[in-house]
Parts: sequence; structure tokens; C-alpha cells
Amino acid sequence: MMAALCRDCLAILPGPAPSCGQCGGRRVLAHDELFDLAIAHVDCDAFFASVEKRDRPELATRPVIIGGGVRGVVSTACYIARLSGVHSAMPMFKALKACPQAVVIRPDFAKYTDAARRIRALMGALTPLVQPLSIDEAVLDLSGTAALHRAPPAVVLARFALAVEREVGVSISIGLAPNRLLAKMAAGWDKPRGFAVIGAAEAPSRLAPLAVGELPGVGPAQARRLAGLGLTRVGQIQALDPRGALARLGPDGPALLARALGQDARRVDPTRETKSVSAETTFAADLNDAATLEPALWHLAEKLARRLREQELAAGGVVLKLKTAAFALRTRSQRLANPTLLPDLIFETARGLLAREIDGTYFRLIGIGAAPLRPAEEADRGDLVDRDTAKLVAAQGAIDRLRARFGAGAIAKGRTIFSGSTKT
Repeated sequence: MMAALCRDCLAILPGPAPSCGQCGGRRVLAHDELFDLAIAHVDCDAFFASVEKRDRPELATRPVIIGGGVRGVVSTACYIARLSGVHSAMPMFKALKACPQAVVIRPDFAKYTDAARRIRALMGALTPLVQPLSIDEAVLDLSGTAALHRAPPAVVLARFALAVEREVGVSISIGLAPNRLLAKMAAGWDKPRGFAVIGAAEAPSRLAPLAVGELPGVGPAQARRLAGLGLTRVGQIQALDPRGALARLGPDGPALLARALGQDARRVDPTRETKSVSAETTFAADLNDAATLEPALWHLAEKLARRLREQELAAGGVVLKLKTAAFALRTRSQRLANPTLLPDLIFETARGLLAREIDGTYFRLIGIGAAPLRPAEEADRGDLVDRDTAKLVAAQGAIDRLRARFGAGAIAKGRTIFSGSTKT
């Protein structure tokens, strides 16, 4: 008989039903393999917007957009705003044209990071096999945890979702499947507050009608290339055999065929490291000279250093990102002799990269990133010869203590003051 679970009261039911016989809740989840599957993809629902609505209940029924100014882009849109066609990465002016009544809020990453850490801590209580994928997304392997929790993974995950809502104040959606690929796809099928399940045997038939662009890893460019070959639906890829996929699609063809069939051998790896940390800003008006670009760069260097400290990481190199007025992207990078967490050292390295790009070109966006990343304990050790680093570390420590006590605006360096940008 098909297994069923009430997601409201966590009762295990004798079979599928429109509502729970114990609590009357209508969030009844039923699937043949419900209590056998153990790979879960957890995705927070419109995370940044949800955190803002949690803190401002008067916005509960309002469309909310998280992002920068008119020339910025949408970071997150709540589900009400999405009904008007607003989506992440949409230029802000287009978003406001589509949803002029939206409440626009600038991102508060410190607040979002705190909420993410609390969710991550709840995940860690479920299984040691948690692989974060972003600030609001992770994959978990709950294999072998039923004895510990005295419940199958599906029940544990439903209990976890309720705990996140109760303790953190945001909602999540869950995909439960035999592998990471299917779990990720399922997590997006029933948002918000979703819980979708897909088994291995049913995967090919569930995926077949989908557009090829819905397969994870297939971007717009590849989708267009596949369409040019007459492959617009996943089922058309499934009809190929490995040799045919290789002949028609090239070296990546067999791997794409495997994904189309719902196959994925990747393990959940909790040791997988974040590859980069970054910050960027879009200007209200295009800029082309060092005098106006460098203050913005310093602001970003401070923000990047703060994000690195929050994640207990250090910069092993600095990456500069520039987007021209014509939307052409430039990236430049430089390795550091020693890892650092100091905004001064990050800024000086980035400023050297920027100087080589000042050629009269107007820029609409500037960004700065840290890559490769190193453990924070390796940063800014200095030595008997290098006394400047020790002084900078001491000064930065004093600045951090003042800001922790009196707020972020308690102290600032003169070059922090600039105009003409929209922080994102």
C-alpha cells in the first residue's frame, strides 16, 4: 500500500487521503517510496524576501523585491511579486515596471547570513552529510539515520521543515529522491512550502515531458543548441542511446543522456569548499575614472573582508569584476603572497588591477572577490620583518570592536565616502 504522511501533524497514514484523519490538515504527502528514499534537496523559499517579511509582518501580503536602485538588479522577489513576472537577476527598472506597487528593500546580508546559519545548525542535527550549495540551499544524505531519529527520513524532513518555520521564521521546500539530481528538481516542483518526491523507476517518465532547459546544468545557450538539433524535450534525449548521444551531442552527450534519464552518481560531500566570496555594486550613473571608482572599490573591500570573516575564510587572491556601459564583462585576478582578511590589503591589490583598466571606458558595475579561499587562521600572520601587517591587524580589530558595540557607521575611513552607486 502507498505510504502517506501528514506534513502538519507528522502522522503516518494508512494511505493517500485528501486530508489527515487526525488533524484535518490537507498537506498529505503520499508516494510508494516515501519511507525508502534518503537524499534531500532543501531550498529556502524566496529567502531574502522571506526574512524581510518575517521582520516586517505588515509586508506579509505585499509584493517585496530585494535589490538595489533603479540601475541595479533583483536579488530576490517574493512569490507575490513573481505573479507580476518579477524574477531574480531582472533589471530593477523592468521589475518596477512589471510590479510598480512593490516594496523595494536593499539587501541586509548580515541578517540573511544569521538566518542561514540557524537553518544550517538544524540540518546538522539531522545528519553529518550536509553539503551547502549556497546561502539558502543544501543537499543532505539521511541514509542510515532512521534508527537515530526513530523515524524514516521523510518524517525527519517534515519535522525539520516545521522547526525552520517555528524557530527561524521562514519556509523551505524539500525534494526527496534517490539521488541529488532528482532531489534538486523535485525541490522546485511544489514551491513554496513544498515537499515533492520522485523515485528512480518513475524518473524517466516524469522527466520526459519537460523542456530540456529544465534539466539542471542545461543553460539557455545549450538549450538553444539542442533545439537546433530538434531536441526540445527531455524525452527526445532519452530516446538516444549512449553511442547516438555521443555522435549527435559530442563528448558531453552520454552525460546529458544520463541526466535526462534521472541518473546521478554524485555523493553528498560535506567537505566541498566554497570556491569564492564576492561583493559588487551597480552605479546610478556610469563612471570612468579612478577618483570615483576607487571609493566604491574600498567600500566593497570592506564588505568582502566582513563576509570572509563571517565564513571563517581568507583571501588567497583577489578578483576584480567590471561591467562596461555596453554590458561587456571584464575580470582580472591576482594571487596574494600570503592569505589576508584585511580590507586594506584586498583594496590595494584590487586598485592595482583597476588602474590597468582605466582607459576612458565607462563602467556600470564594479565587483571584487576572493579566490582561491584559504582558512581564516592562515591569514595575516606576518613575521619579524613585516611589522606593517601586525599594525593593520591590530587597527582592524579595534575598528571591528567599535562597530560591534556602536554599529557599522561608528567609524569609517575617508575613502569610504562616495556617491553615485547602488549597493547590491
